[in-house]
Amino acid sequence: MVDHPRILIACAGLLLAGSTLVLSHFRWFARVPLGRRLFAYSSGARQSAQPLTLGDLVRPLATTTGAQIAKLFGLDEDIAHRLRRAHLDIDPSTFRMQQFGWAAGLLGGVLLLLFTLEPPAPIALLAVVGAPLLGFLVLEQKLLSAVSARQQRQFAELPVMTEQLAMLISAGYSLGSALNHLAKPRMGAISEDLHHVCTRTQQGLTIHEALKEWADQARLGEIDRLVAVLSVSSETNDLGRLVSEEARNVRNEAQRRLIETIDRRTEQVWVPVTVATLIPGLIFLAIPFLQALSLFSTG
Repeated sequence: MVDHPRILIACAGLLLAGSTLVLSHFRWFARVPLGRRLFAYSSGARQSAQPLTLGDLVRPLATTTGAQIAKLFGLDEDIAHRLRRAHLDIDPSTFRMQQFGWAAGLLGGVLLLLFTLEPPAPIALLAVVGAPLLGFLVLEQKLLSAVSARQQRQFAELPVMTEQLAMLISAGYSLGSALNHLAKPRMGAISEDLHHVCTRTQQGLTIHEALKEWADQARLGEIDRLVAVLSVSSETNDLGRLVSEEARNVRNEAQRRLIETIDRRTEQVWVPVTVATLIPGLIFLAIPFLQALSLFSTG
């Protein structure tokens, strides 16, 4: 039987951890020292003069270790590329620190439960290893889901954007002015991407270099083909027709995927119907079969 003091200790530990997490969202509790806040605005300050914190020392280790753990599960791509593709406003070291924070929190909770329940050694070892690994992989899965959702939004918006681009170019717009016309922040994933492309051209890149950078970041086949078409803008006078054909191809691909999704969901609808039909049938077949076996055994 579990001792009451152990339950109280475990509850107190969980209450302390939860209170710390809740209070950390309040500025009066997690206030950054005044000197560190003003340091970012000081002119001519050297990086070495900035005081180091425990987080500054742990960040490089967390980034390196997190990359190694991710590679063990087949995630070889750099975390910075995935964060940019998902358009998450967070740097890789902060993301890794969040992962290890989740892992440490789950490990602490599991240790409190093990201290209270005293399970067998194999279960305790599995919990100690599995809980922090689960916390680490949960954030990895959330990032992968964010990347996938972003790519789905891009693919859904790409046909309309390509058709609009073809109309603008056919109407006499240059490629740069047409992209500027479509680059409207907060109007969709593709519009945000084009706004970034136009910003990169203002920073010194050519329009083709910025588009190639966008294609490398998006990693979407349809965007790769569109960028390949736009890259010949200086070599052809019929760019509007080429972009219009590409828009037609993207639209056909979107329709094909939609039909595949509808067919797949139609098949999924029949799964519970089939199961609901088979189970009663098996029961009705089992009754005479069991009765026949009982007759043979008695005979």
